[in-house]
Amino acid sequence: MNYATIKANDVANGTGIRVSLFVSGCTHYCKDCFNPDAWAFDFGTLYTQETEDYIIGLLRPSHIRGLSLLGGEPFHPNNQAALVPLLQRIRKEFPEKTIWCYTGYLLEDILDGTVGDKATASTLLNNIDVLVDGKFEAEQKNLSLRFRGSENQRLLDVKKTLIAGMPVDFI
Repeated sequence: MNYATIKANDVANGTGIRVSLFVSGCTHYCKDCFNPDAWAFDFGTLYTQETEDYIIGLLRPSHIRGLSLLGGEPFHPNNQAALVPLLQRIRKEFPEKTIWCYTGYLLEDILDGTVGDKATASTLLNNIDVLVDGKFEAEQKNLSLRFRGSENQRLLDVKKTLIAGMPVDFI
């Protein structure tokens, strides 16, 4: 997996001050995408163990609330397996930090196994606190929405959603 960039102090993609990892590779090709360079899977820098260690170091300060995954497409089958160890390590080393993920896929498609390997996608999802799902739709763009770009996108509390068996909004 490649990544486009890592932001050490991001306040736009989740609550509080966060570290954001923008992965490379996306096949949604949303009209007016904010990051079309990251559509290419070979864009940016190769993600390595050193990259993971760097992200973990960025997460250490107590003022950092957590990690946000963006893209590209974190849930693309080509990216899932590389992200699982990172999220599991964050859960182990920083259980108090939250993990947010932005995906163009719908939660229902991730849960039913149509997005990559079902076990890998499930493991990834189970390590995420907040999921922003749905493709960006330029026709539904709304700048007043919190942490999302278009009306069709949902801001979901993953833990509560998995317990309830239905989408539960993050408040």
